[in-house]
Amino acid sequence: MCGIAGIFHCGTPKPVDPRRVERMTDALAHRGPDGSGVWTAPGVGLGHRRLSIIDLAGSPQPMHSVDDRAVIVFNGEIYNYRALRRELEAGGARFATNGDTEVILAAWQRWGPDCLTRLEGMFALALYDRGSRQLFLARDRFGVKPLFLARLSDGSMAFASELKGLLAHPLVRRIADPLAIEDYMTWGYVPDHRSILKGVEKLPAGHFLLLDHGREPPAPRQWWDISFEDRAGGSTADLSAELLHRLREGVTSRMVADVPLGAFLSGGVDSSSVVALMAEASRDPVRSCSIGFDVAAVDETGYARQIAERFGTDHRERIVSPDDIADLDRIAGIFDEPFADASALPTLRVCELARESVKVALSGDGADEALAGYRRQVFHHRESQARAILPQGLRAPLFGTLGRLWPKADWAPQALRAKTTFLSLAESDAQGYARALAILDAPARARLYGADMLRERGDYRAEDPLIALMADAPARSGLDAAQYADLKFWLPGDILTKVDRTSMAVGLEAREPLLDHRLVGFAASLPERQRVRGRQGKWLMKRSMERYLPQEILYRPKQGFVTPLAQWFRGPLAATARSIAANDRLIDSGWFDRNALATLTEQHISGQSDHGRVLWQLVMLEKSLSGMGLRG
Repeated sequence: MCGIAGIFHCGTPKPVDPRRVERMTDALAHRGPDGSGVWTAPGVGLGHRRLSIIDLAGSPQPMHSVDDRAVIVFNGEIYNYRALRRELEAGGARFATNGDTEVILAAWQRWGPDCLTRLEGMFALALYDRGSRQLFLARDRFGVKPLFLARLSDGSMAFASELKGLLAHPLVRRIADPLAIEDYMTWGYVPDHRSILKGVEKLPAGHFLLLDHGREPPAPRQWWDISFEDRAGGSTADLSAELLHRLREGVTSRMVADVPLGAFLSGGVDSSSVVALMAEASRDPVRSCSIGFDVAAVDETGYARQIAERFGTDHRERIVSPDDIADLDRIAGIFDEPFADASALPTLRVCELARESVKVALSGDGADEALAGYRRQVFHHRESQARAILPQGLRAPLFGTLGRLWPKADWAPQALRAKTTFLSLAESDAQGYARALAILDAPARARLYGADMLRERGDYRAEDPLIALMADAPARSGLDAAQYADLKFWLPGDILTKVDRTSMAVGLEAREPLLDHRLVGFAASLPERQRVRGRQGKWLMKRSMERYLPQEILYRPKQGFVTPLAQWFRGPLAATARSIAANDRLIDSGWFDRNALATLTEQHISGQSDHGRVLWQLVMLEKSLSGMGLRG
């Protein structure tokens, strides 16, 4: 795993100062503490920071092809590189190293952009072809590895693995985009279609960009997408056997490394499944690590310990407490963009714990998106079925009225909190799912915004891109479209961003075996009944893992990596919550109304409402803006 950065002149190929590229890569030193390199030619400069995982001594970057016609910097791992190398050698390719980077160079020279479809792995890469004088930028299927782009005033395009790499370039402006604030206050992160900085973009997952000197940069081109349009046939037993084969394939392919390897273990279905299949494939004990909390209601270390004992892992654990909040400035600096998934804190801690003994760790991320493991997906499935029965003309007035009249009761039992469900049933499938995903709906955001923000936001609503994505999804049902949105919107924007930044911050490579594209493609073809039955999501995966995992692990209520924000902001962090309304950076920007923030805070501390997630959003927003020195 590594960090990459570079500069490409889209107009006249002006000289590139290697010191400028070096400063950009130095800002990414945490991603690659094992080595660095810079290469420049007229109109192009490529920089690299290396975390050595495969071919430890033999694959420095930037790397040149054997014939010196192509140069690459690459962040990620290609798990099928050995098979690709054999195929390329059979066609006459020659290699000077034993790693995966040189295989990409040879694949490019054989197949051009079509080489991407042959790569199995996670990657962001920049490859300069000296023959065609083109720069090829590409990102993996799901967006496991990031790539930020900035078009600059001198006619060049700069790119980097993280925003801090771009910020090391003097021509990148530090002006915040108010529409990104709207996105962030809705989702808790800035999705991939936008950046917190005006003029900065993210190359979308499953896309590439081919740049030429003397030509305006084209729009990125999609090279891969997931489809839910086909349905697999066969009995439950046959589908279960196929799914288990795909799970094994995903896990074993990601166990290739020339350094110590371990696993994150939460005690949930996904991470437990990964550990079980690793233990099956390994002669040595799996090295596992877990993070818990000092609040018993959200602590899962007991379940993780149970799995560790079952499979004889070399297990370690650590507890997160409110004292860890002292690391907020560090967390904000790790993410650059505002990021309010509170599980980032325990994820950072588990990465630190893992890095003490290994350099690579496998995670359980991706199965919920691919196999319908989220409660919201199960609820959406049932709501979608209800919408299909009742016509819109009946649903909208009936459930809309019920939703407006029903009180918002955060304190009440789940069964009595029906307001969101009624409002969702009054809407379309896509609108209803957007409501389920949003931390704050549009009216709630508007109550917090200042006059300047309301004016700058205009008619834009953060839900619009998600609704459009679901409307155009290659899907046959509401559940299909919801899962498609999670894979394309939520997964790269939240989950993969969280794991990439926290793992890279400590020089750890995290791998996602349950995001093997063959596994996800098969999961997307499963009939709905194999994904959801009654209130049970991820049904076939749980059925398939019954031979490995106990019932209390497979079928206990899903908890997730939950941080006890509500309790913390009513107790040890109450002063931090009250400081939000007095924060000049948030108020002077014109984005927020001071009185509205003060009211929100006191409602939470008094127990009248649960605004823990929103308070965390606001705290992390201020930390992020301050850390980058941004202005509105």
